[in-house]
Amino acid sequence: MAKKYRVGIIGHTGRGDYGHAVDAAFRKVEAVQVAAVADPHDAGRAKAQERTGAKAAYAAYKDMLAKEKLDIVAVCPRWVDQHHDMLIAAAEAGCHVYMEKPFCRTLKECDAVVEALDKRHLKLGIAHISQYSPVLDTVKKVIADGVIGELLEVRGRGKEDQRGGGEDLWVLGSHIFGLMRTITGGNATSCYATVTEQGRPVTKADVKEGAEGLGPLAGDHVQASYALPKGVTGYFASRRGMAGKPTRFAVQVFGSKGVIELESGYLVRADLLRDGSWSPGRSGAKWEKITSAGIDKPEPRTDGTYEGGHVAAITDLIEAVEKERETKCSARDATAIVGMIAAVFESHRLGKPVDLPLKTRVNPLTLLP
Repeated sequence: MAKKYRVGIIGHTGRGDYGHAVDAAFRKVEAVQVAAVADPHDAGRAKAQERTGAKAAYAAYKDMLAKEKLDIVAVCPRWVDQHHDMLIAAAEAGCHVYMEKPFCRTLKECDAVVEALDKRHLKLGIAHISQYSPVLDTVKKVIADGVIGELLEVRGRGKEDQRGGGEDLWVLGSHIFGLMRTITGGNATSCYATVTEQGRPVTKADVKEGAEGLGPLAGDHVQASYALPKGVTGYFASRRGMAGKPTRFAVQVFGSKGVIELESGYLVRADLLRDGSWSPGRSGAKWEKITSAGIDKPEPRTDGTYEGGHVAAITDLIEAVEKERETKCSARDATAIVGMIAAVFESHRLGKPVDLPLKTRVNPLTLLP
């Protein structure tokens, strides 16, 4: 018989809950058995146990880790302030991890988690579900085949709703940065950014505690540029209250011969414009659809849900464990994404471009004079 991986699920009703239904996705993976759930909220814990079919339930996740012989731990709460402690505890219990994003609040916390996992040869996958997208795989092939020529720029924006600015950077910019890294094949090497509040540069007086446990946060408008591999420039911006309808939350990949637009998500929309002017109004070029099957081919897959993305990511984690390889979005990848976020605030603090990886490993906003 194939191995059944015993899974323990950590949630926290009222403080991040179970993320984007991370717990429910495990029921769709044949290779796992949900052994236990942990949640300090009595009613939430009972519902989670019923929802997941877990045999045991605990109020404290550390009790679950101590008493259950688990292979994988799901760190589900969206609130980031809990992630570091939960991840360290899971590593100390010898468990691989699948978790809700963002990774951790600071690079210092990220470093500690990476060290704890490495010490025990453990794997981590994180719910940047775009990284597991079969549409992204097609987009990468289209780029590698030279369809849009030499890469020049990658642009992205957040949702720019009431979270626009610093919060958008953290919560949704993290998806954009994951796509930037994957599309260009590596890490950013520098960042130059400005962070403003009502049109003026953010100061220490503007720093407040962010929502969902993000830690110190500031700014209703962020603008950032990155040096990416092979001379490609990346851009990210978000301004509060400037949301588009439909949303601009996506990446645009500009090449010498054309453009690709790719939404964030699992089985998402992507489009190709074979036009070196980047202006269909000027050239008369038409957009072509990209699917998991190729250019202008019908989409054959039907698993285009957030849950489908979780299932793909969990499956990738199990394969990474069995084949002793890294996951498609590992702890180091997640650390690099947090580094791109932190670099925005560090560049603003110093008033100049900063090199990546950052030397500053704490939240730069705590260092404002």
